[in-house]
Amino acid sequence: MKLSTRGRYAVMAMVDLAAHGEGKPVSLADIAERQEISLSYLEQLFGKLRRGGLVKSVRGPGGGYVLGRGANDTRIADIVLAVDEPIKATRCDLATSAGCRGNRGRCATHDLWEELSHQIHLYLSSVSLADVVSRRVLGSSGLVLRDPVERVA
Repeated sequence: MKLSTRGRYAVMAMVDLAAHGEGKPVSLADIAERQEISLSYLEQLFGKLRRGGLVKSVRGPGGGYVLGRGANDTRIADIVLAVDEPIKATRCDLATSAGCRGNRGRCATHDLWEELSHQIHLYLSSVSLADVVSRRVLGSSGLVLRDPVERVA
């Protein structure tokens, strides 16, 4: 399963905002430059994030965006879902109840992939923006960071 750029970029931008905001507005131009994401693409994403209540816009000189709620209270799953990124590993269309096979039935592995989607959602719901900013996610998989380049199991 691969998360699209929409979900990945939204998370990257929100982590940047949490890391650099410190209660002050951060411009999308600054986030775009640091994260190497198109400014126009960020504008689209932040429109969805704003509608989802995850960010607030601040107008005027020195304006930009601030977090809509605390980094500890913002879950990665909330960010992904706010930009209309489904968290699913099946190819079935859940909106129409159509199965993944030509006869609209479910494939033999449907339940496996559906449970994987559920587990991914649970994991992303357990990780906060503050966890990512503080690098508390690393290590939960058993990896230990010895230096910025080397990772050891």
